[in-house]
Amino acid sequence: MKRNKRLKIKETIITHILNNKKEYFIISLIFIIGVLLGVFFVNNINDTQIETIKNYISNFVNAIKSGQTINNADLLKQTLISNIIIASVIWFFGTTVIGLPIVFGLILYRGFILGYTISACISIMGLQGGLIFTFSALFLQNIIFIPAIIAIAVSGFKLYKSIVKDRRKDNIKLEILRHTVFSLLMLIALSISAIIEAFVSTNILVNVVKYISI
Repeated sequence: MKRNKRLKIKETIITHILNNKKEYFIISLIFIIGVLLGVFFVNNINDTQIETIKNYISNFVNAIKSGQTINNADLLKQTLISNIIIASVIWFFGTTVIGLPIVFGLILYRGFILGYTISACISIMGLQGGLIFTFSALFLQNIIFIPAIIAIAVSGFKLYKSIVKDRRKDNIKLEILRHTVFSLLMLIALSISAIIEAFVSTNILVNVVKYISI
């Protein structure tokens, strides 16, 4: 019974992606461009900025090595609030025709932040240390977070195209309702991502960081 339910969910997800493959391609491409811009930015900053980043990362790593604990509850609260805000903003601007460029901009920005973070860590810690650090700190939650925000953006993109195609009031209400329900489902996924970040990734990072030298 559970297996059949899992298969049905998997089929629903695959069907959804295939039915909106053009939109997923465009939004994913924007995200990837953001990542590349983040990498490019770090590779072209001056020595003073590099030193500032190095001091920040060094202080964080040394604090963990010295036994300073991470408040998981506070981290969960902060991450949940952050995820709720970005989901709400993407949802809101996705419901307006003129807000679509802002949705694209937010996806670009999130990609930029990821590219910037990974590139900065590699620049400071070296390839091996940087990859280990970023993999431990970012990977698990982002395999949920990234698809979820992309999916909300795709839903907004789909809503925009539907409204442009059919401006009847009833159609607009129905599409906004669908977009809202879908966004709420993705918000649940983002909440799971926040829990993973607060209680799983941080514990992995604490155990891994002792082997990283800066």
